[in-house]
Amino acid sequence: MTTATPLASAERIHADHTTVKHLGHWTKATEFDVRARRATVVLDLRSSQISWDEPVTVHLELASAALTLLLPDAVTADSRHLVFRGRGRVKDAQPGTGPARLRLTGAVTDGEIRLRRGGTAQLTAMCSRAYLDDLRRAHSDGTLPTVDDPTRERTH
Repeated sequence: MTTATPLASAERIHADHTTVKHLGHWTKATEFDVRARRATVVLDLRSSQISWDEPVTVHLELASAALTLLLPDAVTADSRHLVFRGRGRVKDAQPGTGPARLRLTGAVTDGEIRLRRGGTAQLTAMCSRAYLDDLRRAHSDGTLPTVDDPTRERTH
């Protein structure tokens, strides 16, 4: 893996032999630098705090790793600048058709990128410890959970 990144102001995610999940309202960034080796990373980019006016850029350095991106329905993914070494691919079961764009760059060595939208993204978020914690918090506060759907307001 290389150490230099072209994204100076990027949100950095590093995973080495572990699982990293960032769900719900966890960032306002539009640039991400993801480095993973023999790891699983799940990033939720459905938050209303993330601006899709300009393309959101995800620079990758994956080695035997899987990255799952939870996206809004209208986001179109552009993986032209992504280099695969060995086996790997971008799995996008329901491509977006809207004007918002996700730009994937970098290199993937024997890895996989999964793009999930709609109900599939919601189910992915719901199958996590963060969702259970959010349910408990929402129940005690008398509000609604937001990990499953970050566009939902917490009020009742």
